[in-house]
Amino acid sequence: MAASRDGFEAAEVEGSAGCRGSSGMEVVLPLDPAVPAPLCPHGPTLLFVKVTQGKEETRRFYACSACRDRKDCNFFQWEDEKLSGARLAAREAHNRRCQPPLSRTQCVERYLKFIELPLTQRKFCQRCQQLLLPDDWGQHSEHQVLGNVSITQLRRPSQLLYPLENKKTNAQYLFADRSCQFLVDLLSALGFRRVLCVGTPRLHELIKLTASGDKKSNIKSLLLDIDFRYSQFYMEDSFCHYNMFNHHFFDGKTALEVCRAFLQEDKGEGIIMVTDPPFGGLVEPLAITFKKLIAMWKEGQSQDDSHKELPIFWIFPYFFESRICQFFPSFQMLDYQVDYDNHALYKHGKTGRKQSPVRIFTNIPPNKIILPTEEGYRFCSLCQRYVSLENQHCEHCNSCTSKDGRKWNHCFLCKKCVKPSWIHCSICNHCAVPDHCCQHPKDGCFICGELDHKRSTCPNIATSKRANKAVRKQKQRKSNKMKMETMKGQSMNHTSATRRKKRRERAHQYLGS
Repeated sequence: MAASRDGFEAAEVEGSAGCRGSSGMEVVLPLDPAVPAPLCPHGPTLLFVKVTQGKEETRRFYACSACRDRKDCNFFQWEDEKLSGARLAAREAHNRRCQPPLSRTQCVERYLKFIELPLTQRKFCQRCQQLLLPDDWGQHSEHQVLGNVSITQLRRPSQLLYPLENKKTNAQYLFADRSCQFLVDLLSALGFRRVLCVGTPRLHELIKLTASGDKKSNIKSLLLDIDFRYSQFYMEDSFCHYNMFNHHFFDGKTALEVCRAFLQEDKGEGIIMVTDPPFGGLVEPLAITFKKLIAMWKEGQSQDDSHKELPIFWIFPYFFESRICQFFPSFQMLDYQVDYDNHALYKHGKTGRKQSPVRIFTNIPPNKIILPTEEGYRFCSLCQRYVSLENQHCEHCNSCTSKDGRKWNHCFLCKKCVKPSWIHCSICNHCAVPDHCCQHPKDGCFICGELDHKRSTCPNIATSKRANKAVRKQKQRKSNKMKMETMKGQSMNHTSATRRKKRRERAHQYLGS
């Protein structure tokens, strides 16, 4: 994955000791889709509104879809803001300066020249993260350079490149070999011939490696990723520089047509999309992007196949299940725990709450997916699917209910299974962690607290807006009054201080005389 994972560990909604009101950003769909969003270096921006518990900011704004830290992309524009021609020209110039130094065509030309060099002349600048041709050596003579770059290394660029580590922009946590190999074996067993890898560079590598080393393997792969560094390792038909939060192809129509042709090859048969988005990203823009890719795939389908769905593996933490299923009701979550090489916590072999929370959401029937028994999974004959060993079948819920790999307990008051650390709260009338706060709802609607809808669709939103407007006016009047009193007090204090100073001066003059 190639984007923010900020909020990863904190995102699990298990409650907290403090009593903090919910707050955050919501993406707003523009009223007129024909009006294009302003552009930042990462493509079209998204329209946001800031919401807090019981309050909302009525003025909406555009911000970068990929970066949540303004140090990385400082784009900000109010929705109703009018920009001068000079500012628009300056923005366009800034966007051009922020693009990669080499075009996609130049990267391919350099790659073809690089692989023809003898082994001793194949060099990679670790500081600039760039493959070097002989003409480049002088510019990088004082940098740390890796020599004798083999073809094997070129086929595993995720091991050659340093993972990006800015958590708010593009922290890259790469699949562990165990999870990656499981995915490749599973895709092959399910009979897929093409894989659209959206933000999964390591899976893309392993598919291509398997295809080159095994003549029986006929799986092809196309990588869509925001990390432009991969441009120097792949041909045009294997990689597209892409932002999954706004469906933006950085190389324009050419890259878009590469993706379209890949999706529609063989009339769209035998293809699956595997995506591993940044956990810190909002689910809604991701869902909108994936639906655009699905629509692109459906363009190549006949009317007789209009009922078919594009098979998808969406890899995401289990606590986003309700949000994902809100946009894709046919999706189900598998028990398989996805692990990452360069993440300190989420590795294979952990137990309890230290287990990886990352799961696979898919529209493929779970009874078709076999999970490895040697890694701690078993087949539940009642659910007709593979589950983790500790995920026990509940006779009351009639399903294996655990989401996090631990054994869950059935609450007869809530009429469902809950995490083992939760207890039933008589005040909230549902189960929660023992030190939770009963005062503020953490999920659902910010206005009324109901869990079945969001703030934007709340039936009480009009009343809330009027109340918030009245409260803001009252606060503004109070603030203005306090400012006037403060200014008046400062003026009086200044007058008193001046009088005391003059008295001291007269006293000194009297004593001196």
